[in-house]
Amino acid sequence: AFGVIADIQYADAEDGYSFGGYRRRYYRQSLNLLRDAVEAWAAERPPLVFVLQLGDCIDGLNARSGEAEGALEQVLAALRRLPVPVHHAWGNHEFYNFSRARLEHTGLNSRPAGATAGPPAGDCQAYHFSPAPQFRVVVLDAYDLSILGREPDSPRYQESLRLLREKNPNNNLNSPAGLEEPRFVEFNGGFSQAQLDWFNEVLKFSDENKEKVVVMGHLPIHPGASDRICLAWNYEDALSVIHSHQCVVCFLAGHLHDGGYCLDSHGVHHLTLEGIIETPPESNAFGTIYVYEDKMILKGRGRISDRVMHF
Repeated sequence: AFGVIADIQYADAEDGYSFGGYRRRYYRQSLNLLRDAVEAWAAERPPLVFVLQLGDCIDGLNARSGEAEGALEQVLAALRRLPVPVHHAWGNHEFYNFSRARLEHTGLNSRPAGATAGPPAGDCQAYHFSPAPQFRVVVLDAYDLSILGREPDSPRYQESLRLLREKNPNNNLNSPAGLEEPRFVEFNGGFSQAQLDWFNEVLKFSDENKEKVVVMGHLPIHPGASDRICLAWNYEDALSVIHSHQCVVCFLAGHLHDGGYCLDSHGVHHLTLEGIIETPPESNAFGTIYVYEDKMILKGRGRISDRVMHF
């Protein structure tokens, strides 16, 4: 069994509203909901083996108030109460607060030291681990292609900016207004070719060893489990890698606070988790996934529904 949670977006701030101005965000309360989740997970029997935190654990507001380090410490302190490892995806809000270089030296760098079949080249935050025989988890870096968190003079920044400007002529690159492909906005990102090649090799290994694989990243990669805006820039490329193998059973994402789900044409479950940040104080939004030989069962709490995912 393992825990799943997304978009905590904690800030020590009064409630606010979403980008569109009509969705309430409970910045301060989100930390209490995280603590409740940790308490529930710690009491699970049989005990959890690990937890997946799907990105955006603190809000961009912290950067403006100079509170980024303190807010992150509060979130990590809550998670440290768990006796199991927590694996972190990096989302856009992490990059509003920290550079990629700085994030590598925080508790959000959950890449195991000396990981075998190492991660892709450069500072890409993708890795994989096997918590049980015949079972593997792959963590993808959905902002490997991005203008967030990188130095403007770096080749990856330049490449990402070129792609973004090519697809998005708006002055405000965070605006999807009038775009044919509205996912090409600054708050999203994508997967470099180097990461996709590495991902392909990992899945090839899992195919050969008859493993079941769960993949996680901050951004959804299937239109059936997302709106048109919140998808990874080159989601089709990631999907085609997955679909060229037999082993992947589920893709877990955050980013879209409403959540989403679909079973795709290749039998892969795409589960986008509802965000803590837009969850009212009397509810919650986390889950526990129980893994069996032929299925996974999600036991959701609060806004997250129970679900049986056969494979």
